[in-house]
Amino acid sequence: MMNLDLLPEILAYTQQTQGGGFSMSYLIIIGGMMLLSMLVSHTLKRRFQEYSEIPLSMTGREVAEKMLRDNGITDVQVISVPGQLTDHYNPMNKTVNLSEPVYHMANVAAAAVAAHECGHAVQHQKAYHWLQLRSKMVPAVSFASQIQQYLMFAFIFGLFYTGSVWMLWAMVISLAVIAGFSLVTLPVEFDASNRALAWMERSGIAGRIEHDRAKNALFWAAMTYVVGALTALAQLGYWVMMLLGRRE
Repeated sequence: MMNLDLLPEILAYTQQTQGGGFSMSYLIIIGGMMLLSMLVSHTLKRRFQEYSEIPLSMTGREVAEKMLRDNGITDVQVISVPGQLTDHYNPMNKTVNLSEPVYHMANVAAAAVAAHECGHAVQHQKAYHWLQLRSKMVPAVSFASQIQQYLMFAFIFGLFYTGSVWMLWAMVISLAVIAGFSLVTLPVEFDASNRALAWMERSGIAGRIEHDRAKNALFWAAMTYVVGALTALAQLGYWVMMLLGRRE
């Protein structure tokens, strides 16, 4: 995604150039996606705060360890990492990394997050094809993100005004890689949540009300990835139109 700290410079450049630069429609797209992202993020934090007040008998660490055992996974370690909403599964060293509140607290929110991250460990164990594809795309996405940042600076400082079709192609390709990664991430995240919720129901660690709230919490977490994918597609669509316009 574009570095949003550059928006003031982009706007200034847009106002100073004719026939080049970023159009106001691009800034509207970015601004609209920023607003949508803020709304989803606010709802997510509010839901997790609400569900953090609903107690369970097991901490997030205990939930994660039990889900791993129940799925026959013995080579994955559950560890605590600093911060909030920093939870993730690392397939490289096979660790379920839980943020400190999730690791230590015993509530619905912590259980939902812990189970979700273990859902990724289950995907890894079962060689879930979408997870494998996403892992293979990581180097290309990292390279494309770096290229995109360099191109953005180049456009701001006037190279875009020259109408370089090759630079437009480079931007479109890099954005296409990022958008593709965002789309592949969606089934990975939704599947991990489905695995988590199915296990929570089978294991009986949560009643119906707690299960429904865990489902709602994971839904809003997944929506952050949906917004990210929409943002990537919107940016890609804009630059494709710019490329087509320059080629005509």
